[in-house]
Amino acid sequence: MIDKQQLQEWIGEYLKGTEYELITLEVSAGNDILVEVDRLAGVDVDFCAELNRFLVEKIEDRYAGRTQTDLDYSLEVGSVSLTDPFKTKMQFEKNLGHDVEVLVVESRKSKDRPADSKTVKYRGQLVSVDEETFSVDCEEKVKVVESQKSKVKRQIVTHTWRYDEPKYVRYDLKF
Repeated sequence: MIDKQQLQEWIGEYLKGTEYELITLEVSAGNDILVEVDRLAGVDVDFCAELNRFLVEKIEDRYAGRTQTDLDYSLEVGSVSLTDPFKTKMQFEKNLGHDVEVLVVESRKSKDRPADSKTVKYRGQLVSVDEETFSVDCEEKVKVVESQKSKVKRQIVTHTWRYDEPKYVRYDLKF
């Protein structure tokens, strides 16, 4: 099996000094290798092709002398899919100002029963990113009591989460 740690070192060596970041590195038991990179300015297909050639050369050199069946592998180098959840702070920065979908598990407490949790999906615009948190402006219905009548109005509500709180955050692709 191809060593994932070694692949990570080679990729780190190749990406050093570039604006690219390793987002995903997966190596299956059958030596199917998936490498996903990203950068703020978007991913260049030529860069992915060059990284692919670099890795093939490193793998071939490292495992030289092995039979072809011992070295059976597939290698896919590309950019992160639009529908994949964000994994790094850079991806949040890249999507500032864009619509995102945030899935959060929220717990509800009441006096009469033990706490339970529910999954809530928020959709809105990613408006800020810092070292520990990010914020999303969501349009929500809010009950407003005016005299004896209550009305429901739509308002922008800003929600802030730590990066590790949501189950996922991803680009909200709309058609």
